[in-house]
Amino acid sequence: MEEDEDEERKKRDDEARSQRASHSRRVIQDVAQICRPRYFANIDRIRMERYLFNKIMIAVCNHDSYFVQKNDVFGVTSPLHEQKITAALRMLAYGVSVDQTDEIARMGKSTIIESLMSFCSVIESLYTTEYL
Repeated sequence: MEEDEDEERKKRDDEARSQRASHSRRVIQDVAQICRPRYFANIDRIRMERYLFNKIMIAVCNHDSYFVQKNDVFGVTSPLHEQKITAALRMLAYGVSVDQTDEIARMGKSTIIESLMSFCSVIESLYTTEYL
């Protein structure tokens, strides 16, 4: 009798262990599923040829001194003109917010807004007569 009880107890212990193991395995699989990197479809992005970007950048820098890199009173250099123009173009082309742009351009929000306003006014004054 004792042997039968020992065998039944071992069977119950084995079943409990296997249930805990299967539960742990399911939890690990679920966590792995959550943490797995997801691959998204390729997003169509607006691309600009380098020569066109350089042409616009040179015209904008020649027209407005805001885009020329200079030092402030404390000796800190302002962001590059490429950074300012790229931030403005990114906001216009993709319709992204200042928060998304400041992480990529590594500029302050006020600088991005100021560069966008300056860029739009320069483009308007440069190309209105030619294209409108």
